[in-house]
Amino acid sequence: MQLNNNGLQNKAQWEKAGIQLPKFDRETMILATKKAPKWVHFGAGNMFRAFPAVVAQTLLEQGLENTGIVTAEGFDGEIIDKCFAPFDNLCLLVTLKSDGTTEKKIIGSIASSHRMDKDFAFLKQVFTTPSLQMASFTITEKGYSLTGRGNVIKPEIAEDMKNGPAAPTSYLGRIAALLHERFVNGELPLAMVSMDNCSHNGDMLFAVMEAFAIDWVENGVANEKFLSYLRNKKKLSFPWSMIDKITPRPDESVRKMLTDSGLENMHDIVTSRNTFIAPFVNAEETQYFVIEDAFPNGRPPLEKAGVLFAVRETVEMVEKMKFSTCLNPLHTALAVFGCLLGYTRISEEMKNPDLVKLIEGIGYKEGLPVVTDPGIIKPKEFIDQVIKVRLPNPFMPDTPQRIATDSSQKIPIRFGETIKAYLEDRFINGVPTLTINNLTLIPLVIAAWLRYLLGIDDRGKHFEVSPDPLYPSLLQILAGIKLGHKGPFHETLKPILSDSKLFAVNLYKAGLGKKVESYFEELVAGPGAVAATLHKYV
Repeated sequence: MQLNNNGLQNKAQWEKAGIQLPKFDRETMILATKKAPKWVHFGAGNMFRAFPAVVAQTLLEQGLENTGIVTAEGFDGEIIDKCFAPFDNLCLLVTLKSDGTTEKKIIGSIASSHRMDKDFAFLKQVFTTPSLQMASFTITEKGYSLTGRGNVIKPEIAEDMKNGPAAPTSYLGRIAALLHERFVNGELPLAMVSMDNCSHNGDMLFAVMEAFAIDWVENGVANEKFLSYLRNKKKLSFPWSMIDKITPRPDESVRKMLTDSGLENMHDIVTSRNTFIAPFVNAEETQYFVIEDAFPNGRPPLEKAGVLFAVRETVEMVEKMKFSTCLNPLHTALAVFGCLLGYTRISEEMKNPDLVKLIEGIGYKEGLPVVTDPGIIKPKEFIDQVIKVRLPNPFMPDTPQRIATDSSQKIPIRFGETIKAYLEDRFINGVPTLTINNLTLIPLVIAAWLRYLLGIDDRGKHFEVSPDPLYPSLLQILAGIKLGHKGPFHETLKPILSDSKLFAVNLYKAGLGKKVESYFEELVAGPGAVAATLHKYV
């Protein structure tokens, strides 16, 4: 069996292998999308193929939509060349359920896929189409950054801001130019929907688009009305959203299962930009998708496919619940300690009683008291499912090494927001409800993260620290510390722990700096100190 249009013709083969085929006419969908596209998506990675593309497929199969998604990739064009084009834009989704069963489904809702560097003229045409309702994004949190190391604007961004929308070369510059194209062709309305796993994601996207517009107007390469168009919520919206579904790298056991069932070419694809992808996606069953209902040109009936729509305030409560309490902080805690203790699977970590106590303490005891119930998802039920079902799932091949990637970009939201909530001096009948001194496990994870940055595990062996844009500068600060060194480490750690950008607060002013220093001293005492310190405090 081959994953392409011709291969799908023999339906009996696929049914025998237990693989569901799309229940709609793809040729008709592709023609309809070409004629009147409604949805374009930037970021052709695993999350997109495992969730938004499945939402679109559900609507097609229910007969609620007749168009699919136009997909574009602006960071790593090899994804399109190697993982989309050879497979006729088809993808195989393998859902790994906690009871050990799997569901295998061909996702065929992607009408066409494009490299932004080669197909930019085509994307301009899409953006001049009045039918277009939404442009969505899964480009990761760092994909919205205009600056590089040292907080200096990236050279390609600076060039695009100077030269204007005619021929941009950067990812963000091209997106801004597409909006400019929509502006000059009638100021057509559109929703710009960030689906990335970061707080206030719509505002992040708006901020970078506005930065381009301001510079273009100031440099005389765009009409000032473009800036007005960008800021007009009746024309352009930048809704907030919260998406939640774990989609790890392609797993060898899943590949073997598919190959044994008769599928060909299910090999790993590793691009020159170190993207790990495959013709299939393995993902968990649990998923949540909440979007602010702000679509000035209408929208597909996404609620019929499980998407929850809400006002912005509710979306903010949901994202804070997830990002700052019920999932992401627990993930980061397991990532840091997992790397230090030699684990390569999150599910294996959940067999360690000390690690389970760690995340239970962070979630239930230290995090849950600051969460506001959003109503549409219950925080206690959410965290119950995370700890009891999602993280222990032995069939999910997720790794602490993957989750540890870009940790410095995640810590301000995952821990800093909870710390700030403890500093708000909340009282009931004159009695403080939250006391910063009661925080034990969150500062312990921060100390363990610093210990992790040394790249030495609890046995004293070197390991490779996951990619992180701030790692080189942080390692330079910590370079003099070796396993077995005695403290105090105040002078060394002070530049890091006082960095309010890194933790969303100055940890010394918050009253936690000395505590983190003390934990760090224990964690670097020698081999075995990480496990011993963890056990001591949980």
